[in-house]
Order: sequence, then C-alpha cells, then structure tokens
Amino acid sequence: MPHAETNTSNDASQPRLRRVLSTRLLYFFILGDVLGAGVYVLVGQVAAASGGAVWVPLLTALLLALLTAASYAELATKYPRAGGASHYATLAFGPAAGFVAGFCMLAAGIVSVAALARGFAGDYLSAFVTLPVALVAVVFLVVLALVNARGVKESTRANVVATLIEVGGLAVIVVLGAWLLLRGDGDLGRLTQLGTPEKGAAAAVLGGSVLAYYSFVGFETSVNVAEETR
Repeated sequence: MPHAETNTSNDASQPRLRRVLSTRLLYFFILGDVLGAGVYVLVGQVAAASGGAVWVPLLTALLLALLTAASYAELATKYPRAGGASHYATLAFGPAAGFVAGFCMLAAGIVSVAALARGFAGDYLSAFVTLPVALVAVVFLVVLALVNARGVKESTRANVVATLIEVGGLAVIVVLGAWLLLRGDGDLGRLTQLGTPEKGAAAAVLGGSVLAYYSFVGFETSVNVAEETR
C-alpha cells in the first residue's frame, strides 16, 4: 500500500546502525523469544487455568496477537526505525506519548527478563543441580548482557543455538506424547475438557487466554532491530 508520508529513516543526518541481521537470524530471534516466554514457562499455568482443552485459550490468544502483529508489520515497513512502539507513538502523538510508551516497554522487558531468569535458575536448572537461585539468576543475566554487548550479530547467532535447543526439547515432548498415545496410555478426551471444578468454561477461557497471550509476546521486539536488519 503506498504511503504519502516521508520515511524518516532516509534522512542522511540520522545516525545509522550496521545492517548485519539476515532474515534467518531475525526469524530465529522472534521464534526463540516466543518459545522461551510461552511454551517453556507458561504452558503449565495455562493448562491449570483452562483445563485439558489448553488449545482453546492458546488459539484465542493467537487470534488476538495477530491483530498486533498485523499492525506492527505495517508500521515496521512504513517506519523502519529502532525504537518500535516508542517511535510510532512519538510520530502519532508526540514525544511525551513516545516517552511513556518507551518507559512501559522498558518496564515490561525488565519484568519479563526477571521472570524468565527466575524460571531458568529455579524451575529448570534445579532439576539437575542445587544452587542458590538468586546467584544463578544474576550470573545468567550478566552472561547475557556480555553477549549482547559484544554485538547484535553475535547475540542473535547465540540465540539460534539456544532456539534450536528449545525446538529440540519440544520435538522430544511431541515424540514422547505420540508414543504414549500409541501404546494406549493417553486420554484424548482430556482435550475437550474446558474448565476446572472451581471455574466454568468462560472463566477458564478468559483466565487461560490472559496467560496465553503473554506466551506469544516476543514478535513485537523484532521491530526494535529494524535498522540492523538487511
């Protein structure tokens, strides 16, 4: 769709970032973010809120996330600038709105990273070795900061390795689940059970969808590297 507005990224006076990210690196950047936030951390909580039909709130949240994704796809091509939602809010409503949007993004990012670091140090690593959760979380965050400080190309390449490990773990779960079904130990009827004894179907879908929506968060951060993507 043609746009009449001038693309601000073409201003030669603006500082430029190195365009080192390929489409493949960007894809793994998004996929790793979505898988890490959702499947490995929240799927159990979604199932607890919605019952066996966990696919219902996941599908509902996906449809809601697609609305945001479509908006970001349009805005990222129209204004390919680092800053994402903060930049879009500034263009639409002025610097004050842009600052608020940027601050909210920063706050949400801090909370998100803290939750994921806590999940890694507490829920997952503790299955193999017992270490102080707070210390492990801090060391984990410091290592990630050093990798990111090295450069976006290096950090996204490291992310490709982590994402492949994540996908491999999911593949193992799928294979094990199929094996249990084939030997007759699975109960497919659970997939139609929506709700819990304490909640009705509507409350289960609402509660599960609120949690499941966060499991799709990650794709929106891709617009922040628009100036670094080829």
